[in-house]
Parts: sequence; structure tokens; C-alpha cells
Amino acid sequence: MLDTNIKTQLKTYFEKIVSPVTLTATLDDSPASAQMLELLNEVAEQSDKITIQTSGHSKNTPSFTVGKTDEAARIAFSGLPMGHEMTSFILAILQSSGYPPKVEEDILESIRGLTGKLHFQTFISLSCHNCPDVVQALNLMSAINPNIEHEMIDGALFQGLVDQYQIMAVPTVILNGVVFGQGRMTVEEIAAKLDTNTAARDAEKLSAKALYDSLIIGGGPAGASAAIYSARKGIRTGILAERFGGQVADTVGIENFISVQETEGPKLVMALEQHVKAYDVEIMNLQKATGLSKSGEEIQITLENGGTLKSKTVILSTGARWREMNVPGEQEYRGKGVAYCPHCDGPLYKGKRVAVIGGGNSGVEAAIDLAGIVNHVTLVEFDTKLRADAVLQKKMYSMPNVTVITNALSKEVLGADNKVTTLRYEDRASQQMHDIALEGIFVQIGLLPNTDWLKGSIDLSPRGEVIVDQKGETSMPGVFAAGDCTTVPYKQIIIAMGEGAKASLSAFDYLIRS
Repeated sequence: MLDTNIKTQLKTYFEKIVSPVTLTATLDDSPASAQMLELLNEVAEQSDKITIQTSGHSKNTPSFTVGKTDEAARIAFSGLPMGHEMTSFILAILQSSGYPPKVEEDILESIRGLTGKLHFQTFISLSCHNCPDVVQALNLMSAINPNIEHEMIDGALFQGLVDQYQIMAVPTVILNGVVFGQGRMTVEEIAAKLDTNTAARDAEKLSAKALYDSLIIGGGPAGASAAIYSARKGIRTGILAERFGGQVADTVGIENFISVQETEGPKLVMALEQHVKAYDVEIMNLQKATGLSKSGEEIQITLENGGTLKSKTVILSTGARWREMNVPGEQEYRGKGVAYCPHCDGPLYKGKRVAVIGGGNSGVEAAIDLAGIVNHVTLVEFDTKLRADAVLQKKMYSMPNVTVITNALSKEVLGADNKVTTLRYEDRASQQMHDIALEGIFVQIGLLPNTDWLKGSIDLSPRGEVIVDQKGETSMPGVFAAGDCTTVPYKQIIIAMGEGAKASLSAFDYLIRS
């Protein structure tokens, strides 16, 4: 199951095991159980500090637990942790053994201070690139706090549990039997959500920070580039982000980042963060800006938690988010049939009927991907024709279980029993209403800039983009902008990085001249 190269790597990793670890499996006569036992044996062979037992009594079969040999296990895997989740498995072994996690001490203290029994379950799909972040975060928390337990559940393997909890998107986290959250979450985000005093402490710490020379708002490619260029000038630099990496963290395949033939969003985000941390940049993650103002030569950023930051210059690189249909029922059924990532959530709709909203490249690519999983795909496009590349259209039209409807205006999402059942649309030619019976709707209609909080502070275009000149300057002196949140055309990673560098150089020029 594991090739020689992987086994060699595991031997090296397992040299870091602190105390003996036991893997306890619950198995039956199924092929999946045989695969699991084969995987566990091959992993255990790479270290004499790993022992296997087959005496488990979990409700879920096949499954296994990971724990220090002399303690009750608090980490479980229901399903085979392959693909993206293999790393989660390896880290679980190391951290259960006592190997220290690479997390800031104040976060660890917050986790250690959590009281009461917290039993987490994370529903994943093995094709989901955001799921491992959540699994690894909760495994880490379980390893360092005896009050916390965590179980990874492969939704494709345990359909009964998926139906029981009405899971329609991954990752979905259940805490003590109740939905705790959906989507990508870091250990910092989870700890902050559980520790209600975090926001007040953060606000106090942030407000006490000294004046920055350059403060970047947003941690995507544009923000990372701006931070590096600013720090290289030797000026006091800070970067504030809701989550480092931004939209790129949700991108699966990247094949047009020049000099790198192929990579994945999470890998690129990790590289960006490591590069930024190589410089003297103060990173303030999980923080949301809500206001921008200027008094004299100081620019002030107001934060959602009530804190404030001050800087001589500011670079806005807040990026963009998925555009929504903005129809009745969309928000009500978000994560319950309305989805935005076909790669992540597609496996949950195996054998079902779904719709894709949008006829651009992303919409047609989603229809192609889903057609290999679901029973039937209906692609719904507002325009009279599709806008996707011809080669993608040809591929999609060759698939027998894809139907295309053009000149259609999506009007409403309907559902029953907390699940999507129907997409209602209007034929724009005849004005007649039609209903499509389905279980899932994947929205693929582009992006919206994250600039709502800037309205009234600086000039925005009719589309909400920050208006910038050729140097990245905005209508407020000392404030610059870069990336997908601006009027610069072509929203591409490589363009955002270049614009971030330009904005940083322009901000430095502003500093030395003023």
C-alpha cells in the first residue's frame, strides 16, 4: 500500500516519537477493514515504538484509535486516512506520543484551559483539501487536553452517519452531537470559538501595539508580497488577515504560476507564510478589519473585536469571495445542499442529482468533475450561451449525464427536512417558471471584492472594487491597494503578487517623501 519512498520518510519522521504509541483497530471481514489493517501494519513496521491491537469496540467499522500506550486514546479515524489525510494520521502519532506541536504558546495555553468534555467529530471526504486542516487542528487539541476527543469520519464510507447528521458539505464538525462549524478552520479559530475571552484579550493586545510604518490588510498573495517587500526595506511592517492565504487556500490545482508547473493552493499558502515569516513581519491572523480612517498623518484601522491599529501607510489586499446567487433560500440551505466547492463536497452527492450555476470556465469544469460522481448534472447559465473555453465545453457536452440550460435566471432555492430539494428558475425568453428536482446546487458565478467595510472611506468602483492608479494609490493619501479587491483587471495569483510588490514600493516612496 505504501511505496518504498514513503516508508523511508516515515522512518525518519518516527524518530521524533517521544513515548510508545498504540493503534487500536475495530475491524470486520470487509475489504475496507483489510485495507485498514494493511495500512496500520505497514506504518507500525517503520518504528518499534508503534504497537497494533485489533481489540477495538468502536460503533464505526472499520476504524482505529491513536494514543499513548499508557493512556486512553482520544484520537480516532473512522475510515482510511489516505490522500490528504495521511499527514493527519502521521501527525496524530507524533503528537499523541508527546511531540510538541508547532503552535504559539498563548494558543496552547488557551487549549489547555478548556474545561468540560468536548467530543468532536469531523466529516471529511478524501478529495477535500480543506479537511486536513480541521482534522489536524482537532487532533492536536485532543493530544494536549484530556478533556477533548476527536474522530475523523469519511463521509463516503459512513453514509448512515452522513444521513443522521444531514451532512451536505465537508468539512463539517460536530461537537457533542451538535453542528459546531463548517469549512476550513485553523486551530487558532477553533480555540478562539471555544474560549469566549479570546476576543477581548486580542483587542487589548492589538490596541497597545506601536505605530506601524506599513500595515497590510489581507493575507493572500498580494498581501504576502507587499509584506515581504516592505520588510526588506527595514521598516516596521504588520500584516492583518482573517485567514492567511485567503482565497488561494481554497484553490485545488494551480498550473499557471510561472516557474512552478503545478501546485495546490494549500501548498502555495504554506510557502507564502514561511516566506513572510522569514522576515521581520508581525502577523496578526484571525482578525477582521471593519473601519478605515485618517487623523493627521496616522491611518487607523478599526477591528471587529473592538481593537484598533495605527500606521503611517496602509496597503489594502483583502481579496475577493465567492459570488452568491442572492435568491431566497440560498442562505437557509447553505451547507445543506447549497455549496461552492465541487471538489470538496462533490463526493457527498454520489448518485444524486445536482445543478451547477454558471457557464464560465469554473462552472463547466465543475460540471465535468461532478458528472463522474453524481447521477445527473444540470448546468444553468444566465446568458444565452456559455462563456467557457471551447475545449471545456466539448468535454462537457460529451458526457451523457449533463444537461445545459441557458438564458435562465435562478429565482429560488427550495427544500424540505433541512435539505435542498428544488432549484426554481425563470426562462428569460418566455418568462415561464420551471423547477428542477435535485439534492445539491453548486454556485460557480465568479467573485466579489471584500470591500464592504471600506464604503464611505475611499473611492470604490460600481462593482465595489478599490479604485487605484498605476502606482496602486487610492483616494486616501497613504493608503494603497493591490490584488483582487482592486480595479486592476485579470484576477490572477501572479498578477496579485506583482501588484502587492508595486503597492509596497509605492508606500515606501510615500514614506520617504512625506
